[in-house]
Amino acid sequence: MLAQPPIWLIILAFIAAISPLVFFHELGHYLVGRLFGVGAETFSIGFGREIFGWTDKRGTRWKVGWLPLGGYVRFIGDMSAASTPGDVEELPPEIRERSFPVKPVWQRFLIVLAGPAANYLLAVLIFAAFFATFGMPSTPSIVAAVQKGSPAASAGIRAGDRIETVNGEDASSFEDLERIVALRPGEDVTIRLTRDRQSTLLTAKLTTAVEHDRFGQSFHVGRLGVFATGEQSRTVPPLELLPQAARYTYVLTVATAQGIWRTVSGRMASDEIMGPLKLPQVVGQQAALGPLVFVQFLAFLSINLGFINLLPVPMLDGGHLFFYVLEALRRRPVSLKFQEWAFRGGLAFIAAVYLLLTMNDLGSFGLWDRLGRLIG
Repeated sequence: MLAQPPIWLIILAFIAAISPLVFFHELGHYLVGRLFGVGAETFSIGFGREIFGWTDKRGTRWKVGWLPLGGYVRFIGDMSAASTPGDVEELPPEIRERSFPVKPVWQRFLIVLAGPAANYLLAVLIFAAFFATFGMPSTPSIVAAVQKGSPAASAGIRAGDRIETVNGEDASSFEDLERIVALRPGEDVTIRLTRDRQSTLLTAKLTTAVEHDRFGQSFHVGRLGVFATGEQSRTVPPLELLPQAARYTYVLTVATAQGIWRTVSGRMASDEIMGPLKLPQVVGQQAALGPLVFVQFLAFLSINLGFINLLPVPMLDGGHLFFYVLEALRRRPVSLKFQEWAFRGGLAFIAAVYLLLTMNDLGSFGLWDRLGRLIG
């Protein structure tokens, strides 16, 4: 078991991970806004008091805040960093026409969508670079052996079978198979496989295994009990790099959505989700494993940042997109009063989620066990 990384590495790695992800996210907003002629007052990486910054010739203040937990672009006409619309009637005409609220709804939609899209683009580029350098993991899901007494043995899976799908999801590679099964500890699954050129449909009840990473952290995963002949990778032609990287990014996005849904529906323990205290530690651990592992983890974080921002929660990009869809359907904006109350509700929801995840993080650090022993 590896020792936990020192606190200085955790801090530096967290800043090195979050800052570029936030920068790319906000850069997406900024560039598309600039494309549509929207002026930006502030481009901030981090919150709170400005550490350093500069003002460009367009009047945009580029700055770095002391709290590296996010960032924002404040366009002309925004009342706050959360892009709540302000009163643009009092602005001079030449400035008002460059303000965000007066732009057509489809332009505002694309400007907001550009942030999460930039995070997905960054992930695709990282995966494409890895596939070009090291090849793409592609181990055929042909069963080399079946573990005795395992769900696979009980379901009738044999050596030589080729697993095609699990619960309708493509499992034609062992990498996909492991990902699908790991997310479903203790669940019943339907498996379609090919045996002697014939398609066969089987059902299996997955077991639950407790695994430990190299830093001693434990988590629950599903297990089927089949083995491959060995890990394989294939060379990806240059023209296929971006499509394959996009597919891989899509697969990880689906896995992220499934993980969130399984947590909400109670099929996955909420204490296995990283919170604001656990995340820096995990980022530091990935950095301690080497630059290649760290960069791959950045791609995973970028996908998560893009996906979470697309959730239809006020205060997030997805909440704004939801309002713009309503505006397009109703052909008039949602009232400012309703938006204000919605943003307050979204802020309360996000604060509650952060509180829950922080409690989980403190539990994973053993705080509640120590308090229990003290009280007992």
